[in-house]
Amino acid sequence: MSAILEVRNLIKEYPGVQAVAGVSFSVVAGTCFGLLGPNGAGKTTTVEMMEGICRPTAGQVLYRGEGQGAQFRAEAGIQFQSTALQDFLTVRETLVLFHSLYPKQADLETLIDLCQLRDLLERDNRKLSGGQRQRLLLAIALVNDPSIVFLDEPTTGLDPQARRSFWKLVQDIKAQGKTILLTTHYMEEAYVLCDEIAIMDRGRIIAQGSPAALLAAHFEDVILTLPKADFQPSAQFDAPLLDAGELWEVSTRDIPAALRGLESAGASLRNLRIRERTLEDLFLELTGRELRA
Repeated sequence: MSAILEVRNLIKEYPGVQAVAGVSFSVVAGTCFGLLGPNGAGKTTTVEMMEGICRPTAGQVLYRGEGQGAQFRAEAGIQFQSTALQDFLTVRETLVLFHSLYPKQADLETLIDLCQLRDLLERDNRKLSGGQRQRLLLAIALVNDPSIVFLDEPTTGLDPQARRSFWKLVQDIKAQGKTILLTTHYMEEAYVLCDEIAIMDRGRIIAQGSPAALLAAHFEDVILTLPKADFQPSAQFDAPLLDAGELWEVSTRDIPAALRGLESAGASLRNLRIRERTLEDLFLELTGRELRA
């Protein structure tokens, strides 16, 4: 499969700070590529250079093998991390306004249905909930029928139901053959939506691959969790325990043996849970810090 977007040794420096330190990767057409990292990791700066909003200090971004010229501007759609909508306009008026700005246009009625805006068309922008506003902003990013769509932390601040509804929209967009570049703090979101991810920290990519492949490459164990109220550590249980707030976590490759050890040490297993390793675990493993730090 061919790359629609290539980032080659991208560097961005500000006075006294190197925000991006030689990042390279490619995005395959028709896939969802995720950039993950804590605040200050350099992912938003990287995306802004990819969008053509700010110039790199060094390196280049190629779209379909060429620089970010007229074709890129015509075929890219962007949902920014924060966007101000015009007051006193309805959702319909807002869509018509942005739709009129592009020579190539998506079918507006199809877009309204795709982003579930039909029941909101006569509502003032100021009266939209967080999830409704994000659906409108996504529709605005799609009005020019783009080939590649940039989504910069699009579900930040949404409740779980609204977030999952937005995931469905992203999956529907991808099913149309569009390429998506996503930045997010939510690891479950990245795992569900992304075909490939790159984890950034301190301006560099520290891991890249499909979510499943990265987890398989770094972990062979699972995590047992149980409330601290159900277990008081003693010398009888010699496996490492990780303090996770109100929980104890036990890493093990042998679940039956770990359960026997906990029972022998007096643990109650009635509230025990078993979970697979996550992308959050991976980031902690690689950096020692939480991804949302």
